[in-house]
Amino acid sequence: MSAGTATAIRLNTRVSLVITLAAFLGAVAFFWPFVVAPGTFGSNYAPPLIFGVLLVLVLCVVLSEMAEGGISSKALAMLGVLSAVNAALRPLGAGTAGIETVFFVLVLAGRVYGPGFGFTLGCTSLFTSALITGGVGPWMPYQMFGCAFVGMLAGFLPRATGRREVVMLAGYGSLSGYLFGFLLNLSFWPFSLDPNSSIAYLPGLPFTEQWHRYLAFDLATSLGWDTGRAVTNFVCIVLAGPAVLTTFRRAARRARFQAPVRFTPSGPAAPDGK
Repeated sequence: MSAGTATAIRLNTRVSLVITLAAFLGAVAFFWPFVVAPGTFGSNYAPPLIFGVLLVLVLCVVLSEMAEGGISSKALAMLGVLSAVNAALRPLGAGTAGIETVFFVLVLAGRVYGPGFGFTLGCTSLFTSALITGGVGPWMPYQMFGCAFVGMLAGFLPRATGRREVVMLAGYGSLSGYLFGFLLNLSFWPFSLDPNSSIAYLPGLPFTEQWHRYLAFDLATSLGWDTGRAVTNFVCIVLAGPAVLTTFRRAARRARFQAPVRFTPSGPAAPDGK
């Protein structure tokens, strides 16, 4: 665990195993165009819907396992506040040259409050903002899953302090901006272009040719947007990161997440009437 981290939601062995299985299923859900045999689903539109439902179920299982492991009222309150903040921040930037203001809070919160909190915040932030902005659709489970792992991995970053920590988080935030876009494009690439296009998904092609087509698609359609997201993450973390990290850590010290409960034995009871 990194220095200055307050574990708001503990990841026990059982929850860690569930998250590992969820990561595997998530990888299958994103990369199905490269592993599913042609004609398996009968339509290119079916897999995103099927895997989207699967991701919702997987996320519900992971969150329920975390809740069973114990989420204190303080951690739940912090989760609600930061989910609301992210939901309010997201409409301020989304849709303008790839500028997205939701990720830097997610990265910093995952860093300070731990990977379990980062995973949960990624899910709740995107779900809340989707309800507010009307962004509910088959893409939402993929966005929730992608953000969940952006927040979780921030909690696993190595130890660092001061400027080194801010630079590390800024670099991670920038990289995660590209990675998020790269993964999300996989969810709609198979049915977004004319099959006759040289960068469209074509069932049955060898993996290498299919991969080259996707890379060309991602570079041609998403590089500018992903760069806007990456730059936004980098700038926000560099400028606001030190103050936000200090605020989060001060709140964590006051909340004392997962603090052990100790009972002090009382003295012998006084006789009645005395």
